[in-house]
Amino acid sequence: MKKGLVAVGVVVALLVIIGGILGGFYNSFITKSKAVDNQWAQVEAQYQRRFDLIPNLVEATKGTLKQEQKVFGMIADARTKYSGATTTQDKIAAQKQMDSALSRLLVIVENYPQLKSNETIQQLMVQIEGTENRISVERRRYNDLATEYNTGIARFPGVMFAGIFGFKDKPLFKSEAGAEKSPKVNLGNE
Repeated sequence: MKKGLVAVGVVVALLVIIGGILGGFYNSFITKSKAVDNQWAQVEAQYQRRFDLIPNLVEATKGTLKQEQKVFGMIADARTKYSGATTTQDKIAAQKQMDSALSRLLVIVENYPQLKSNETIQQLMVQIEGTENRISVERRRYNDLATEYNTGIARFPGVMFAGIFGFKDKPLFKSEAGAEKSPKVNLGNE
């Protein structure tokens, strides 16, 4: 009888320990996942700021930048795609399109010094720079938290429990192939 009670006690103790370990891993994964989701919300808040601010500033500068109406269309198109995106991947793709359009706009302004002296252009450039810096900071924070989360669910022993609980990798921001090259702008003058 004593041996039976000891065996039951050992089994109960093992179940409590295993339950505690599983609960600890689950809570850790949930905490990290929510932190990544919260940081993604911060990235989206900066994107929303970008989509609210930049097109309005661009509208104010259109008259000054008549030579590159295509860029304005690209900005509007990226904004439309972002507002229709339903997944994180779709939103990242729309942001990459916006990044490309803004890069072209910056190259235009850099190539035409007379535009830099225009007050409207200066205001646009300051706002774009500030917005892009904010987005960059939030993307970096997101990538840091997503990497920490992804590492947690990929390392042993977490990997054993992550699959059981259905935790999957969070996507990271990565630059597109060719992003290291400056965009080429043809203003029709060549």
